[in-house]
Amino acid sequence: MTLTGPFTQLLTCEGLPARGALADDQLTVIPAGGVLHDHGRVVATGAFGELLARAAEVDRLTEPTVGLPGFVDCHTHLLWAGSRAADYAARNAGRSYQEIAAAGGGIRDTMRRTRAATDAALAAGLRARLDHHLRAGVTTVEVKTGYGLSVEQELRMLRLIRQTGRAHRATVVPTCLAAHVVPPEAAGPAAWLETILTDIVPVALREDLTRRFDIFVEEGAFSPGLARPFLERLRAAGLDVTVHGDQFTTGGSELAVAVGARSVDHLEVAGQAQIEALAASDTVAVALPGATLGLGCAFAPARRLLDAGATVAIASDWNPGSAPMGDLLTQAAILGVFERLTAAETLAGLTVRAAAALGLSDRGRLVAGARADFVGFPTTDYREVLYRQGQLKPNRVWKDGLTVT
Repeated sequence: MTLTGPFTQLLTCEGLPARGALADDQLTVIPAGGVLHDHGRVVATGAFGELLARAAEVDRLTEPTVGLPGFVDCHTHLLWAGSRAADYAARNAGRSYQEIAAAGGGIRDTMRRTRAATDAALAAGLRARLDHHLRAGVTTVEVKTGYGLSVEQELRMLRLIRQTGRAHRATVVPTCLAAHVVPPEAAGPAAWLETILTDIVPVALREDLTRRFDIFVEEGAFSPGLARPFLERLRAAGLDVTVHGDQFTTGGSELAVAVGARSVDHLEVAGQAQIEALAASDTVAVALPGATLGLGCAFAPARRLLDAGATVAIASDWNPGSAPMGDLLTQAAILGVFERLTAAETLAGLTVRAAAALGLSDRGRLVAGARADFVGFPTTDYREVLYRQGQLKPNRVWKDGLTVT
């Protein structure tokens, strides 16, 4: 067994409630702490000196370091080709997201560029973004399809995510978002959803490409009425579902709750009815501050969701259009300022509660049996991590107990 430490402060996220508001004094902070791990799993955490006798090897830290569980980014779109800088400039000049899409920009522009790219180019872009995330302490990354938008291209994207993910040190969780928008070749939204169910889902399951499916419930994409039977058929097959909801109009969160979705992500326009529905459910509310910063719209009402008793996770939404920044920690710190989140709420939203949005109970906390995924920051006070708003970078990242950066 290997003992890593001593951390000036070690935060384990052990014992944090799964839902609702959190105070900073609920964080478990171990001074001069250590992580004892073996074969990629945590054996114990505690005072470094007390764990020394149990260790066969010591990975000794020689500079002041705060240790945290590895971050989990539970909503990304990391596989794409091209740039949408023109869309960004147009939005800042006053054109809306919907207007840009109607003029040939938006998701369909990325679709055209992604379809035209080679497998090698797409895989290289995905690897580079995963590398960036891992250096920043993100050890588990969800990656969606959604820019192929044909049976062949969506399956191609899933295969590229699997191939690239298996070769990468970060854990990659694939999600099929073929129901992103209606492809130009499709007969209509209902026909495309049926095609996904009959032509993509069986192949994805047969090839073990994913068991997670997502849908964009929004004007210009898919209505709640069309999305509900689609999601219900996926759930009846025992699959995980998640929903892009309440970004520009409401309807997605109530649908997500009704079908038992693992999460509903965005929520920028969620009101009191949506907040109450989520608080009474097991569906995780995922805030995407990167989309707010990219589009100049409201933040998801994270404070009100937490106060109502909901589970709130925070993800980057890293994509070429609405959330191009890709810096999860910076986005989370800014969300915390505007929504008045405690450090405990923000850190939980990046770790244990983000893992819950993916249905993963073996990470996001440094407890016995969990994956030994953790990150170190060069400071003596964990509050500096958010105070520096993403500018304090990790000095070490461990994945399955091994140093990766």
